[in-house]
Amino acid sequence: MAQPGPHHMPQDEDPASKHNKQQHNNAGPNAHPGDGNARTTGSSPFPEWADIRRSIEQLPPPTFIILAALFGLYIIFSSSQQNQRSAADLSSPAVPSVATTTIYQQQPSSIPEVVVDSSPKMSTEQTFIAIKPDGVQRGLIGPIVSRFESRGFKLVAIKLVTPGKEHLETHYADLKDKAFFPGLINYMLSGPICAMVWEGRDAVKTGRSILGATNPLASAPGTIRGDYAIDVGRNVCHGSDSVENAKKEIALWFKDGEAVQWKTAQFDWIYEKP
Repeated sequence: MAQPGPHHMPQDEDPASKHNKQQHNNAGPNAHPGDGNARTTGSSPFPEWADIRRSIEQLPPPTFIILAALFGLYIIFSSSQQNQRSAADLSSPAVPSVATTTIYQQQPSSIPEVVVDSSPKMSTEQTFIAIKPDGVQRGLIGPIVSRFESRGFKLVAIKLVTPGKEHLETHYADLKDKAFFPGLINYMLSGPICAMVWEGRDAVKTGRSILGATNPLASAPGTIRGDYAIDVGRNVCHGSDSVENAKKEIALWFKDGEAVQWKTAQFDWIYEKP
């Protein structure tokens, strides 16, 4: 049996080399030459993480897998929540807070609401207006007609007449017991009279307002008598004082068919409602 030669004989190791080799084995595969402490091994700059890592690696395989899976799910869930908040912040611009007041609104019912018009009701009427002999003689037919037209009334009948005494006594029958009655009849017989029929909303009442008070001295400026008359015995014109008397006077001074029914082109510019 061959004996080992001298070159196969183990040689005693240097004590210092043996000590360094033992330190290298204890430090593990991640130890670097020159490291003075095994706690600084690994890629982490924090010694605490190295201890935690070694503790986890020493756990049994099932426990390690469960902890690793839970940690991974936590990382994924946290990243997902952060991404959702970032996307919401980008897609929804900041809206300033505005103070609001809630106003109660009544729901519409199935019953239609009835609107009540509280404005005064006006009726379309006809009134009798006569320009007396003094007004005709003074050339006031045009100005008086203009007053009614400018107000918006419509002229449906007009004529220049010289009525007889009986006709005038019938017209002024309500004054026959007055002391001035004979003088009134003589005054009305002194010249032609311009008889007219005007039509419009509240024509009787408004017509009297346009004429003014019976006594010109009591008439306001802007009325016909207030502008064109002074003496009560020469008060220029006559106007019906009621709707009933207007119908009687129109029938007395005009025959059937003499009043013309027509629509003025200015109607829609005078009246809001038909």
